[in-house]
Amino acid sequence: MLQMLQPRAMRHYLDFEKPIAELEAKIEELRRMAEGDDSLNIAEEVGKLTEKSERQLRATYARLTPWQKTQVARHPDRPKSGDYLTALITEFTPLAGDRSFADDAAVVGGLGRFRGQPVVVLGTEKGADTDSRVRHNFGMARPEGYRKARRLIELAGRFALPVLTFVDTAGAFPGIEAEARGQAESIARSIEACLLAPVPVVATIIGEGGSGGAIALAAGDAALMLEHAIYSVISPEGCAAILWKDAAQAPAAAEALKLTAEDLKRLDLIDAIVPEPLGGAHRDPATAIEAVGEAVAAALAPLRQLDAATLMARRRERYLAMGREALA
Repeated sequence: MLQMLQPRAMRHYLDFEKPIAELEAKIEELRRMAEGDDSLNIAEEVGKLTEKSERQLRATYARLTPWQKTQVARHPDRPKSGDYLTALITEFTPLAGDRSFADDAAVVGGLGRFRGQPVVVLGTEKGADTDSRVRHNFGMARPEGYRKARRLIELAGRFALPVLTFVDTAGAFPGIEAEARGQAESIARSIEACLLAPVPVVATIIGEGGSGGAIALAAGDAALMLEHAIYSVISPEGCAAILWKDAAQAPAAAEALKLTAEDLKRLDLIDAIVPEPLGGAHRDPATAIEAVGEAVAAALAPLRQLDAATLMARRRERYLAMGREALA
């Protein structure tokens, strides 16, 4: 189900949002005081506080650090892949299993229609509450998840259907059983399927784009990122633990990793940044999802006009060109 904006009392505030939380608490307190008491005229005071809160929210989100953007990308109320599928894909028919070992709920996918046109759609799903997060393994796929993705991408190629992917994962599941079942090989094969697909592949990073677990579903013709999403080779905490032996250095690692949408667009590693509602996608999921739909449609339209040989040639050149300027 599409998540709706929660009341302030239920809303999860991030550490840097404390001043905003305090203002919104005052607004709610005034409204509670006025309930059932027509003699109290709070409209003017509420208006002033609301305006102040919006100014504070705008100022805060205009200067987010990479670490703060990481926190926003991980916000528990941020719309998940399932929300995008529900809102953007009609006649969705889920397809399960890798035809080898099992079905992995961390990767969801199937057939449907995007604005009336048939597509294959894939997404990494984190889950929205405790039960669903456990069921989806917090969006961290095992080998069977990536093999399912490869199966569906190859299916799309056989039936000439564009592929749309929605990526939100901290990374591939690092458990020993996943490694024993060929985690690295399954990720590599999923990336290969994306790169060799004879159909358009449009990927959108909607939250976290973590390491090979994200690239496995994002190596396509067009890569989009939500304004406050992140995309990196390793998590800031993991980077900090390796370089400084101290996870507390995660903010410094986030800065060094260049993981924000602005950084990646400047490095020409993504194609477009999708703007988010003021305060992040979690404050207005419907508007954020609508913006993603428009961006996906804009990216997909010109790709539909290209034949398979041209698509694959352009895709090959796209990835071979990455990093050339940095090495020059």
